[in-house]
Amino acid sequence: MGAEQERLKNTGWKKWGPYVSDRQWGTVREDYSADGDAWNYITHDIARSKAYRWGEEGIAGICDHEQLLCFSVALWNKKDAILKERFFGLSNAEGNHGEDVKELYYYLDNTPTHSYMKMLYKYPQQQFPYDHLVEESKKRDRTQAEYELMDTGIFSNDEYFDVFVEYAKQSTDDILIKITVHNRGKADASLNVLPTVWFRNTWEWGYDDYKPQLSAENNKIKIDHKELGNLWLAAEGDAQMLFCDNQTNTKRFNNVEDGKSFYKDGINDYIVNGAATVNPANTGTKAAFNRDVTIAAGESTVIRLRLSDKAENAFDDFDGVFAARQQEAGEFYKALRPAKESDAKAQIQRQAFAGMLWNKQFYYYNIHQWLNGDPAESAPPAQRQHQRNSKWQHFNSQDIISMPDKWEYPWFAAWDLAFHCIPLASVDMGFAKRQLNLLVRDWYMHPNGQLPAYEWDFSDANPPVLAMATWKIYQMDKQANGGEGDEFFLERIFHKLMLNFTWWVNRKDEAGNNIFEGGFLGLDNIGVFDRNTRFANGAHLEQVDGTSWMAMYSLNLLRIAAELAITNKAYADIASKFFEHFIYISAAMSSLGEGGSSGLWDEADGFFYDQLRMPDGSAEKMKVRSIVGLIPLFATEVLDDSDIDSNPIFRDRMDWFKANRPDLVALVSHWDEKSSSGKHLISLLRGHRMKGILKYMLDENEFLSPYGIRSLSKYHLNNPFSANINGTQFSINYTPAESDSNMFGGNSNWRGPVWMPINYLIIESLNHFYQYYGDELTVECPTGSGNMMNLKEVANEIYRRISNLFMPDENGRRPINGTDEKAQTDPNFKDHILYYEYFNGDTGEGLGAAHQTGWTGLIANCLYH
Repeated sequence: MGAEQERLKNTGWKKWGPYVSDRQWGTVREDYSADGDAWNYITHDIARSKAYRWGEEGIAGICDHEQLLCFSVALWNKKDAILKERFFGLSNAEGNHGEDVKELYYYLDNTPTHSYMKMLYKYPQQQFPYDHLVEESKKRDRTQAEYELMDTGIFSNDEYFDVFVEYAKQSTDDILIKITVHNRGKADASLNVLPTVWFRNTWEWGYDDYKPQLSAENNKIKIDHKELGNLWLAAEGDAQMLFCDNQTNTKRFNNVEDGKSFYKDGINDYIVNGAATVNPANTGTKAAFNRDVTIAAGESTVIRLRLSDKAENAFDDFDGVFAARQQEAGEFYKALRPAKESDAKAQIQRQAFAGMLWNKQFYYYNIHQWLNGDPAESAPPAQRQHQRNSKWQHFNSQDIISMPDKWEYPWFAAWDLAFHCIPLASVDMGFAKRQLNLLVRDWYMHPNGQLPAYEWDFSDANPPVLAMATWKIYQMDKQANGGEGDEFFLERIFHKLMLNFTWWVNRKDEAGNNIFEGGFLGLDNIGVFDRNTRFANGAHLEQVDGTSWMAMYSLNLLRIAAELAITNKAYADIASKFFEHFIYISAAMSSLGEGGSSGLWDEADGFFYDQLRMPDGSAEKMKVRSIVGLIPLFATEVLDDSDIDSNPIFRDRMDWFKANRPDLVALVSHWDEKSSSGKHLISLLRGHRMKGILKYMLDENEFLSPYGIRSLSKYHLNNPFSANINGTQFSINYTPAESDSNMFGGNSNWRGPVWMPINYLIIESLNHFYQYYGDELTVECPTGSGNMMNLKEVANEIYRRISNLFMPDENGRRPINGTDEKAQTDPNFKDHILYYEYFNGDTGEGLGAAHQTGWTGLIANCLYH
């Protein structure tokens, strides 16, 4: 067992980590407006001067697990009007495809205990084009690409600094910091580097007036906090120390004299404007070392610091500790790599895991306090009591949570988090299990059983994939422990998942017919219209994916119950219950009403479609070939004889359906027919339906892209779908890249791009089918090619295609980098990988959030298949 694995046994090693957000402004948590306009309540411009209530942000930031103390790096190129203390980006209304960070930074390395971490920020030497980025983006409509920082040409002449920030822990409270700044330009260039430390403001809200203290002591910044004790931040060599307070500059906003001074923006105003805004007494709650350096063309400089519980000898063993932690990180990741696999794949995997681990964040949100305001603050507007999340007053989070992207999505999303846990389990099983368990705790899950969806609306519905992730991680853990599973983990979550399943049944089955509406379901604009729409005439949408997710949920819970029944026979009854749910959902999908005239399956097309249920009981199919019609593939489970024979109650219920409801049994897979491998298949799809769906899915003129499975069939490029509903015309056409509509803010697109989580679930399902069918079943892949593959080979072909997104081709070009020559060929760019939110369905170019290492991090689990 390596050093990092040993450290994982001691949770103290995770006390400090990269838990600082990349963006706190523009979040729901910080919004105290009357109208809920979070993006404008605190803007990027306001952020430098206003103290936050619920969290902190910074560049390459770290903090303790309660975010009492934060550290990050600030920079000034001597041309900008403000310090670079936080990443800049557009608000949702400013971007032609919604909010978007306009910076270049990369997460390069990280270990699960954060014993070693490394990231890179590219900082222009010329004036940062803040206004230009906003103005040019305003000129662009939905049909045009986003205007990125690289597009401004600011990096074209290499007039920029590469700022590498590295951390290495000597012990749980002893962190070595190395900032290496490279001048990539052809001329000498100067900048100020300001390593900054500050306390999250906990003292101004009326709950605890204890105010911690930073002060200068023997050329170090002394940190005094009643919970953290005494710490010191030391900087090597001579450096000016600057102090102010992490408190709102009321003078700037409304010219109010509050009797305070040296505000949050004090260091900014002192460096940029020469103002007398830092405390000459060298005390405060925010402080920085100021290093003014000039770096020769092509050269670099190193700044070394240490945040430690030790006051002396800060740099005696500095290089040795760094070398040891880097070596141990290398050993840790080498153990995850098959011996004969390429360095290129290992690099992709390691940076993917790095992004997963850098995107941990301290997430603090007490909705009762947020709605009602704080004792020391003015009472919030009465309208707040009816704003978003007002029905979630029990919600109270103060945890370290895996985020999708700490700038674009600095808040958890329930189904994203479930996918995150799968790659995280490969490097830190304990953290992955705790994350899954977190969502079902009493202070997260609603008393009615609903799981919180995401910060902008906890009451929205995300696909119920938590049970899938729970079972997957249980299996991974069981295999790693020689066949011994963590039944306490499984049982603990299972009980809460049953409550959530009941919420779905009671709240999302409008007609009580086992067809689920779901609504939003995280697939944003995939539908003909917003799928939360409630029509005035009472019509409602019956969703293939909502219903398929529930069929999948049923089988996930059945499988977990069957596992638990091995040691506790009471769970056999529960396995029987979820089998029954699955059967009735299957029947409803296939046939509703007499004669089966209004099922979700279309026999003529051989595909599943959503349908709009009218008040008179008639239904109109929304004949769109999208991944909605592929999701029935996910409702698949494979059982051994022992899984059935050891559970007589479950077995008897299966036999009862076979004897008494053969009409229902005929609609699903032959679970009673054992394959040559001794397996039983429970699935929504019998063979002919599965083959029908796969025919579309594996057609390169439909779903099969060179880079995985598209979210909408390319068929709709030349054959747009249109429908007139209550006098309103709706249409859908294939758009392989960014959204061309403003639905959900225009920053999401499920009408063509490749999405990693859906491809992952398709691959998993194909492997399940292969467990049953083995080599006896083959399909044409690609459709029309004459090339026959078994389903395992099909799964591996999709693995290969999604891996090609990141892998350099024979010319060294990565599809994710698109047509950007600098990103493709420059040695200081081409091997730094971004893990985008989704990918162009035709070219593979990365799109959306640039650091969505959350579910795109699943590539780390896909590379070696």
